[in-house]
Amino acid sequence: MHTRVVFNQKGGVGKSSIAVNLAAISAYQGLKTLLIDLDPQANSSQYVLGDDATYSADKPALEPNIENYFEEVLGTTQNKSLLGSAIGSILKGRAKGLESYVHQSPFKNLDVIPASPSLGALAYALESKHKIYKLRDALHQLAGKYDRVYIDTPPAFNFFTLSALIAANKVLIPFDCDVFSKRALQTLIENVLETQDDHNDHLEIEGIVVNQFQAQAKLPREVVQQLKDEGLPVLESMLPPSVLMKESHHKNLPLIHLAHDHKLTQAYQSLFNEIENNKLRDSA
Repeated sequence: MHTRVVFNQKGGVGKSSIAVNLAAISAYQGLKTLLIDLDPQANSSQYVLGDDATYSADKPALEPNIENYFEEVLGTTQNKSLLGSAIGSILKGRAKGLESYVHQSPFKNLDVIPASPSLGALAYALESKHKIYKLRDALHQLAGKYDRVYIDTPPAFNFFTLSALIAANKVLIPFDCDVFSKRALQTLIENVLETQDDHNDHLEIEGIVVNQFQAQAKLPREVVQQLKDEGLPVLESMLPPSVLMKESHHKNLPLIHLAHDHKLTQAYQSLFNEIENNKLRDSA
């Protein structure tokens, strides 16, 4: 099983779109794939699961979800006042793995653990009880069930992002050719390297995914060249802008299922092939 985290502390860089479409291509090619949504905005969940995962003031989040899993980790769903049943509840909760929170998507080989808008409220309790390795341990238990795991993270370096990085083999960094994105890259990479040093020496930056790349425009070309000149691992497969992405979101259809031969879909296919070939080369 190979786990990839898609992470950038800056919002609006296409993080969820990249996570979903790479996961969808992975599943389309026959790899049993799990998508975990750790972003309370639940964009990935809604993209794949549609109305079922859409929440509002009068419509609760789809359950079971990733918040329910972390509640189990904390034991907050157990009735602690009933001493007689407490031990049995705790043992039962410990036996419950991530598999219990999985939803089948409409797409073959693609499963989803959806997000929850109130996930962030658990962060302090999880940190104070040192639960930072629980996601990693739970994913290890799924090793025989999935070939690939993609994790969409919040646009912040918080408990949930750190949990994902600790659980992962690789991290993909979306980048949208913006000057502010370039300035934020250094901090982001430092956070990833610190996680590698302190918690997960197997973690590697797989590459920077250039999104919304306009090859005819001077500024994006210059910014990308600056990244390369600085020795940063920019992936060769870059994603062009297209209104098709909005249509894909609206129809809850990943690109590979919406428009197989479209230029944007082919760019995603090229990106998927590049990272998979890199994986094969690394393991050779």
